[in-house]
Amino acid sequence: MAKETQAQQKARAKEILARLKKQYPNAQCELNWSTPIELTVATILSAQCTDRRVNMVTPALFKKYRTARDWAAASQATLEREFHSTGFFRNKAKNVRALMARLEQEFGGQLPDDFDVLITLPGIGRKTANLLVSTLFDRPGLVVDTHFIRLSNRLGFVHKMTDAVKIEYALQKIVPEKEWAPWSHVMVFHGRRCCYARKPDCPQCPIAALCPWPEKTPAGK
Repeated sequence: MAKETQAQQKARAKEILARLKKQYPNAQCELNWSTPIELTVATILSAQCTDRRVNMVTPALFKKYRTARDWAAASQATLEREFHSTGFFRNKAKNVRALMARLEQEFGGQLPDDFDVLITLPGIGRKTANLLVSTLFDRPGLVVDTHFIRLSNRLGFVHKMTDAVKIEYALQKIVPEKEWAPWSHVMVFHGRRCCYARKPDCPQCPIAALCPWPEKTPAGK
């Protein structure tokens, strides 16, 4: 594919989004939650872990810990044991306890809706903050996870780039702000269901004609 202008990139992104919305009409965050606190904990646990595994762990946790105060009062050892199967359990337990203590002390136990405030809190980086503001507060946010990074490169919107922040800023210029959340969700859905890391199902891909990736998997491979 010849080098595109930004206008051409925007037009291609628009068509990609339209096709993927049609393919995945129910694309959304696949973590199970019912309150902002629950989504925050689930998102922290999902780092380097599958949503499926997190969703297996959280039902019992959410029955036991219902408020920021509950989480803050839990011991490090207890949370490490309860988080163990999600990986990186020590750091996750430390971050959840510190985060919930801050929420209880400074925000009345509630999650703030300000992105710039969220990224100052323990355990919350740009990816998590973008997921929280877009899911909970209907604000624009690009959630750049491993699927988003892989697809951004294969689709040619960035080139050999792995820095999540740089990719976020690059896609902000291509995808309309009002579509940031839908774009994020369909990228994750497509990455999980078709554009796999090792063996992408290119013959069944609804956006194959719009993809410049030079290593497309041919039919029958």
